[in-house]
Amino acid sequence: MPKRALITGITGQDGSYLAELLLKEGYEVYGLIRRTSTVRYERIRHIQDQIKILSGDMGDQTSMTKALTIAQPDEVYNLAAQSFVQTSWDQPVFTGDVTGLGVTRLLDAILAVNPAIRFYQASSSEMFGKVQEVPQVETTPFYPRSPYGVAKVYGHWITVNYRESYNMHASSGILFNHESPRRGLEFVTRKVAYHAAKIKLGKAKELRIGNTDAQRDWGFAGDYVRAMWLMLQQDTPDDYVVSTGKTHSVKRLLEVAFQTVDLNWEDYAVQDPAFMRPAEVDLLIGSPEKAGRVLGWEPQVTFEQLIQMMVESDLQALKTGELL
Repeated sequence: MPKRALITGITGQDGSYLAELLLKEGYEVYGLIRRTSTVRYERIRHIQDQIKILSGDMGDQTSMTKALTIAQPDEVYNLAAQSFVQTSWDQPVFTGDVTGLGVTRLLDAILAVNPAIRFYQASSSEMFGKVQEVPQVETTPFYPRSPYGVAKVYGHWITVNYRESYNMHASSGILFNHESPRRGLEFVTRKVAYHAAKIKLGKAKELRIGNTDAQRDWGFAGDYVRAMWLMLQQDTPDDYVVSTGKTHSVKRLLEVAFQTVDLNWEDYAVQDPAFMRPAEVDLLIGSPEKAGRVLGWEPQVTFEQLIQMMVESDLQALKTGELL
């Protein structure tokens, strides 16, 4: 009998890559989707007929309990969140409710339906914020610098709390920035890739950007979901930093993206104060040593390959009319 998995946030970047991976591993895959007037299935359309969609909301524990009862999963991957840092400043209470308290509701629903379900929580490098050591490891103290980071810290610690209090197989992946052609246009990597492609095709003239000196540890989402899955295959639940261990600046991101289309980024990028964060995080760079040692995981796609992949994907989508 095949394993069953329930993915919250299945229509997002990570959810779509994880669903693909689990289907390849022979799972029955269920996806929890919040009902809105415009449900967006673009990222999972190619596998939608292989997934069972259930209705639910991170703000409504009854719907989660119902979904768990129907799916009867062996594993639950919680990828649902208000996941855009900039938006968390405009909607801090909503971010706290969904990204933070939503984890408690889901864990409590699992406890009621079947405490043996294995649980994965999507934690974030944004929890480190004002970093206390470089590189960041699993034991580095958290110092979040945004409402999103604060909410993620709550979600992380409530997962640890349920693991220790109820002996649940609950693990957290402290994922550093991970990107792909499926990344939302509001995120800086995709914004840069999209504009580089647009400018190359004569559909735009400039790119308005924030802090070009900001540095991040960027990896490929397709690599990172494999780490999520590996965590739930272990005998013992634990927390893992998932990262490349290498950092790049936004300036380097601009260089690689515009070089892919044979352009000089300095001719088109305009720094705009509107895209500056109220509080910037420091040098986020993670050590994936534990994930490599325990899970046997390591990233396959380099930073340069990732950005080139994203630009080429947007270039193709713009040419065919899939993107405007």
